[in-house]
Formats: sequence, structure tokens, C-alpha cells
Amino acid sequence: MNNNTHSLVQKLWNYCNVLRDDGMSYGDYVEQLTYLLFLKMAHERSQPPHNQASIVPKGYGWPELLARDGDALFDHYRHTLERLGLERGTLGLIFAKAQNKFQDPAKLRRVVADLIDAETWTILGADVKGDAYEGLLERNAQDTKSGAGQYFTPRALIQAMVDCIGPRPGETICDPACGTGGFLFTAHHHITAHHKNLTRDQLKHLKEKAFTGYELVQATARVCAMNLMLHGIGSEKSVPVVVGDALGADPGARFDVVLANPPFGKKSSTVIVGEDGRTSTEKDIIERDDFWATTSNKQLNFVQHIKTLLRTNGRAAVVLPDNVLFEGGAGETIRRRLMQECDLHTLLRLPTGLFYAQGVKANVLFFDKKPASETPWTRKLWIYDLRTNQHFTLKTNPLRREHLDEFVALYNMANRNQRLAPGAPNSRRGGGVTTAMKTSWPVTRPASTSSGSRTIRWQTATTCRHPM
Repeated sequence: MNNNTHSLVQKLWNYCNVLRDDGMSYGDYVEQLTYLLFLKMAHERSQPPHNQASIVPKGYGWPELLARDGDALFDHYRHTLERLGLERGTLGLIFAKAQNKFQDPAKLRRVVADLIDAETWTILGADVKGDAYEGLLERNAQDTKSGAGQYFTPRALIQAMVDCIGPRPGETICDPACGTGGFLFTAHHHITAHHKNLTRDQLKHLKEKAFTGYELVQATARVCAMNLMLHGIGSEKSVPVVVGDALGADPGARFDVVLANPPFGKKSSTVIVGEDGRTSTEKDIIERDDFWATTSNKQLNFVQHIKTLLRTNGRAAVVLPDNVLFEGGAGETIRRRLMQECDLHTLLRLPTGLFYAQGVKANVLFFDKKPASETPWTRKLWIYDLRTNQHFTLKTNPLRREHLDEFVALYNMANRNQRLAPGAPNSRRGGGVTTAMKTSWPVTRPASTSSGSRTIRWQTATTCRHPM
């Protein structure tokens, strides 16, 4: 985070501290900033040199807010949120069910006039305004009471996953559980950082067509939409975020890359209240023709859904809990079909302490979708163990990108066949020892080597008769 970004984050956060005295939560503050930032940026786009037609209805734009004070501002802000919430498209996405959470008209005026209006947001670089907004989201995620952490994947992990997948200009990228949009804008940054001479058509594709996110929760989707806009994806007229249950149906669209951290948690269920007042719980089982098995396990359903979303030869990197690797029944069926129809080539075992849900044991699965074949596409699985003898915390010892440098280097995106081979001598990188070994299925918990080491395994997948 550069000095300009840090200064802007600090300024935004100082106002939040003032508003918390009135009982406004971190999440509420981010939402109110989202509404006001959208109106200010839409207004800036309508002014020279842009001169774009504003999608905000006349009488409800930024100048009308800025011209008011006191109770008049308070009332107009509330009416503006209600009016814009009735619109469709991007306005509906940002303002649906929006409410004024300010308690003091004077403090609303300070945020409007002294904070938001003081900056010309459209000329700020995406790295400044995007990182500033992202900094607020990260602080919000650290507030365990808000529950926002469930939508926030550690950015160091996202960066490593994106670096391994290597999205390219002209490709389409999807996150079916996009949360606040971290995978999508990190993929955008990766493309612009590694391809400096993009053509006009490639830049237009990157802004308007390259990315698609799906998010179930309306409040999170609106924050995601603003996050993407501030990072240079989409515009006030169109933001590539779809609100709804991604698992409900096959959307029909296919993508070159899928990056995701689907929600962890218990199996979905619905509480039914009978005529006599008694309640019963029924598991929400998703039945789709394109799925390999019927199950109420959300994570297993996301694996099947991601397989559907991928184009042939498309690439995926997905964060999944341990139960996906070891659950029997439908889980075994899904794993078998995944290895049959896809090249499941890499498994990164993650340490605990990375996620805001305590004690979660998770992994990252990397796989490519392949054409139909009589023989399984998965022949070898490369396992990198970052869990054994490793422990991170969210605040005192957070995961940093450098902790994943060795994994990304050994992943060898350019030529996976030249990875650390079975039987290769140990190599030392960053103080860790890497080893390679050949084992049979099922995969049990990886054995550790010496303290602080990483264990890398090669597994022959053609012998798989049991759960991973």
C-alpha cells in the first residue's frame, strides 16, 4: 500500500471512528460510503472531459445532496436511497434495500462535503481508490461481530492462486461465490501487470466483458460492485455482478478461468413450520442434470458447478475444506468423476488461522477441464503441504505473499512437467525443506518431515478406488 493509498484509507477510517460513536458499525459505514461514492463518481462522469449521460434520475444526483444541509439533507438522502432502490440494473444492484444509517445530519454533511466531495475519484488511479476501499473491507472483515470475514479471503492467498493460474488477455474469468470481489480484481491486476501493451480491444474486453461474479447476499454484492468499479472493472452503467444463488441452475455461460472460495459451513437446510406450529428441518438438496451426484453438501455442489462453468481446457483454482477430500458417498462419486473428466493436478494444503471462521482446515484444488476421454485425465496429483508445523493468525502472524513464494515457484505454471520430480533430491528455499514421494490412495493427512518443513507428494491417480 503506497503513501497516497495509506493516507486515503486513514482519512476514510478516521471518519468511521467518529461515526461509531453514534452506533454505526464498520459494515454500515462501508455501505454508506458505497452509496455516496457511486453518486459522486456518476456525477464526475457527467462533467467535462467525460460528458457522459448520467444514469441517476434527475433530482437525485450528487449536486442535490451537496446543496443541502441539516434536516433537509437528511430527508433528501433518505428519499434518494428509496428512489434509486426502485431502479433496475446497476442502480438497483447498488441501492436495493438501501437505508440511511446516519443518526446526525451534521455528520452526514461532513462525510458528503469534507470527505467524498473533497476528492475527484475518477482521476484517482485504480490502485489508490481501489486499494483504499479494499483497506476498509479488510478492517471490516477483522470485526468479528460483523460477520463480514466470511466474505473475505486472505489477499496473499488470492494473489498466489491467481499467479499460479495466470489469467491472460482475452480470457473470461468467473467467481461463482465472489464475496467482495477479491479474485476478480486481482486477476484484472495480474493481466495489466504482466501485459503492458494491451490493445484498445483488449482493454475494452478487460473492462466490460472479462469478469463475472455471482453473489447470494445483496449487501455483499453491492460492496463487490463498488470494489470492482474502483479497481477499473465495469462502470456506473454496467457492473458484472449477478445477485442470486449460483447453485440454482446452470447459467449457460462458460469461462476460461474460475477462481473461487465457496462459503464454508454446514449443509444447507430449510426450516418448515407446520399448521400445528411444529417446526421441522429439511436439507436443501440440489438436483441438476449437469451434476454428477445429488447432495446437500454446498462445497461438493460448488465443485460440480465449477466443472460446468469451465470451458474445455479451462482452468480452476478453488479453496475447499477437508471434508471435500474425505467425505464418502456422493463425495467419492464427485471426486472420481472430477479426476476422470478433469486433470486434477495440484493440491495445496493450507494451514489453520487463515480464515475468520476459526479452526477451518482447507485446501486449494487446481484442475483443468478436459475433453471426453475413455481414460481418466488425472494421472498424477502434486501435493504441497503448507499445513504441517505451520500456524498463522489473522492479526499477530498473518499469511503474507512471501509465505507462498516457494509454492508458486515450484508450481511452475509454464511447464508443470518440470516440477519437482519423484525421487528428486531435497532443495532448500527460504529455509524450508521440500521432498517428493510417491504414494497410493487414499490420501491421509500428510506426514511431516523436519520442523518448519514443507512436504511435497506426487500421487498416482490411476489407482484411486477410495476417497481422497
